[in-house]
Amino acid sequence: MFISKSFIPILKNNPSEAKIKSHQLMLRVGMIKQSSAGIYSWLPLGFKVMKKIEKIVREEQNKIGAQEILMPTIQSSEIWKESGRYEDYGEEMLRIKDRQDREMLYGPTNEELVTDIFRSSVKSYKSLPQLLYHIQWKFRDEIRPRFGIMRGREFYMKDAYSFDINDEEALFSYNKFYLSYLKTFKRLDLIAIPMAADTGPIGGNLSHEFIILAETGESKIYTDKRIFDLNSEGTKLEKKSLKELREKYEQFYSVTDEKFDKKEFEKKISEPNRLITKGIEVGHIFYFGDKYSKAMGASVDLPESKKDFVKMGSYGIGVSRLVGAIIEAKYDEKNEVMKWPISVAPYDVSIIPMINKNDISALEKANKINFEFAKNNIEAIIDDTDENFSSKIKKMNLIGAPYQVIIGKQKDGDLLEFKEIGKEAKRINLVEIIKIIKEQKAGN
Repeated sequence: MFISKSFIPILKNNPSEAKIKSHQLMLRVGMIKQSSAGIYSWLPLGFKVMKKIEKIVREEQNKIGAQEILMPTIQSSEIWKESGRYEDYGEEMLRIKDRQDREMLYGPTNEELVTDIFRSSVKSYKSLPQLLYHIQWKFRDEIRPRFGIMRGREFYMKDAYSFDINDEEALFSYNKFYLSYLKTFKRLDLIAIPMAADTGPIGGNLSHEFIILAETGESKIYTDKRIFDLNSEGTKLEKKSLKELREKYEQFYSVTDEKFDKKEFEKKISEPNRLITKGIEVGHIFYFGDKYSKAMGASVDLPESKKDFVKMGSYGIGVSRLVGAIIEAKYDEKNEVMKWPISVAPYDVSIIPMINKNDISALEKANKINFEFAKNNIEAIIDDTDENFSSKIKKMNLIGAPYQVIIGKQKDGDLLEFKEIGKEAKRINLVEIIKIIKEQKAGN
């Protein structure tokens, strides 16, 4: 892909209305464009990153046996009245009427709709458990949308729902999602800490937020530094293994400000291990038992002619929000350098040739290199403009492909100037470059 043919409307300076790193970068490199307050169009660069994140989220959901469906953005008010949440949800819910004067709403979440789908289709305990998820646009009418996509009104989200016969099986499903989220964020090169959290308008009595550390985060967090040494490697999708995984994390005090207890914090954590900071919520899971199934009559037949309401949980990941979260974690604002994790980078490598009107040999060499990259499933972007070299480097540092091939005056021979963003350049041949990039991609 030539940058001259790409729709990447780069701005020279940070927009004055953008106050945090992710909003600044996304506007500056043309990842998004504001349509109205808190609502954005996703342009090619940003859309590519978001779709790669979506792919990883989908793969990790499928690994735990969740099945993908697609529910509509517009829902009937009737099912929300049935659950009792229609009046309680508040002004964040966008309420509308169709031409038949029926009350409708733009879905902020899908507990009611998925329960309605389940109760009309599943009648026997023999069909349980069921894990269903979809990835869809949501709308919450924030009173003061800000920080770009981090606190917008329209957002792209994966939400999943579990249906089980009893509390024990439901907690098994809950723990599956717990593991799935840890693995998802690791593939995005993020360290996400599961923290006990308030259930909010979703309800229930068990909830975890997954938080990444960031100075611009809205959540204040209190945690034990030793939690960062934990990992989920080797955890099997078995009750015992998953239970032990959660216990391993929960032995360390780690909560958001809603759950904070100063006495407990100081009692459980020695002073050198205490960490009080801010973070960004990138995922949230809830267990709420029969809160919705009982209100909406979602029961199944049990042995001995008995019936019972299914036990449910819900599990959300902000797919569009993760684009901003990764920027907040990775963008070097001082040096104006963004390095995307290769798993979600819009391009694997940028090729930066020195071009002038009288000599296009560097561009010809760039094309040949790109041909070899394409054969090896490596996606590259070529800066084919005649801008000065420092401007090209600055531009590619903002776009954030994790690797760069620079073709300067020394364009003859087999060795190429190759660098990983943020590190020193080295001269190696194309075969070695391809090997390095393919190994990195394979690891993600």
